[in-house]
Amino acid sequence: MNAVTSVAITVRYAETDQMGVVYHANYLVWCDIARTEYLRGQGISYRQLEEDGLRLAVIEAQVRYRSAATFDDALRIRCWVRDVGTRRVEFGYVIQQVVDDRVVATARTALIALDSDYARTTIPETVRSALIPIVDPVRI
Repeated sequence: MNAVTSVAITVRYAETDQMGVVYHANYLVWCDIARTEYLRGQGISYRQLEEDGLRLAVIEAQVRYRSAATFDDALRIRCWVRDVGTRRVEFGYVIQQVVDDRVVATARTALIALDSDYARTTIPETVRSALIPIVDPVRI
């Protein structure tokens, strides 16, 4: 188990806008990829959670854009848990250029636990105990 997960991607042409930079909504997609890999690294499968009747729904998302990313840039998305409670979990992210560690964006998402009927529920203790909260471990 790692407290911080790192995922590498290469910016695809389809992820850029008319100005040749990454379209802003793609950063949230990349955060989702990193969050899924974080959970997988902790032994938690989104698929299994949903089969067991638990959904983790995004209720807040915030992205701070710091520099542009463009087609074919190699990026690293780091993800960690900032806070976890009985019903809510907050993740932090930093997206950096691989070549020089330049920060492209920072982000956070908050998710709430829902049951199979989409009513609020609690995060099972087995899942909560695998989510290791740390305070913004990546120096930016």
